[in-house]
Amino acid sequence: MEFVKNLAEYQSERPCVVTLGKFDGVHRGHRKLLKEVRRIALENHWKAGVFTFTVSPQVQMGRREAKMLMTNEERENLLRDLGVDLLVECPFTEEIRSMEPDQFIREVLLKRLHASAVVAGTDFRFGKDRKGDADYLLEAGKSMGFHVSVMQKEMDGEREISSTYIREELEKGHMEKVQELMGGPYFITGPIIHGRHLGHSLGFPTINQRPAPEKMLPPRGVYFSRTYVGGKVYQGISSLGVKPTVNSGNEEGNETYLFDCSLDLYGQEAKVEFLSFRRPEEKFDSLDALKNQMSLDIESADQFFSSSRFSTSS
Repeated sequence: MEFVKNLAEYQSERPCVVTLGKFDGVHRGHRKLLKEVRRIALENHWKAGVFTFTVSPQVQMGRREAKMLMTNEERENLLRDLGVDLLVECPFTEEIRSMEPDQFIREVLLKRLHASAVVAGTDFRFGKDRKGDADYLLEAGKSMGFHVSVMQKEMDGEREISSTYIREELEKGHMEKVQELMGGPYFITGPIIHGRHLGHSLGFPTINQRPAPEKMLPPRGVYFSRTYVGGKVYQGISSLGVKPTVNSGNEEGNETYLFDCSLDLYGQEAKVEFLSFRRPEEKFDSLDALKNQMSLDIESADQFFSSSRFSTSS
């Protein structure tokens, strides 16, 4: 996949079909757009492209908290896995922000990306003061010679699937609903770091991660989880929070106990999926009480993973 950060110095060598947006979470609505992009690209032997921003315009303008469902790196990796050939990650500069819709089409879509087709949702907005919309794009396509596909929103019952909807469910710890809306489990990625090695002393050796500061996290607590590391997949339980029984600070981290794993994994990159919320974070009176609760959590996890839906091979 081509990954472009400096749009001013880029010009596509062959035609492209492109979709545009924030793509935070790469949820089912985004995947509907991407499926159409891939279909058109394969039929015409064009590149399948995505145009997005390094930082959401809503965040940059102070209209929303700077917490994302995915880090830019996570978004990049997932788009690559979904078959995107070209990813343009553009800073939301004053130059971009002040472009009239017609100028954006000519300078960005046609000149830089060589767009022969554009795929957009019904609520798509672009250009200065968001004056460009799907209808504007359709008319521009007719006059400038590129194809436009406008896709209806993906629905969950009577509600549109959106990043906002997913954030609401994530804040409640409804991980199964989040997975349904996203099209895959909610996850964090990052290197395995050294902790206090308390898990080893309790008989439950764990891996530790520090989530990216811009990453939106579900409520603090214990989750049934699935971890990808070193080319293998492990079932387990994750404790997300500040470890109040043994810590006095408020630095948030993720600690995961991997079932059937005794390997030294420090320094490796791990992806941890939060499959289901088990219980809230709790401060115990003693380490023995914490150890007893961990044993109960593991028993519950064994029952949870007995479902074929969450088997290691799924």
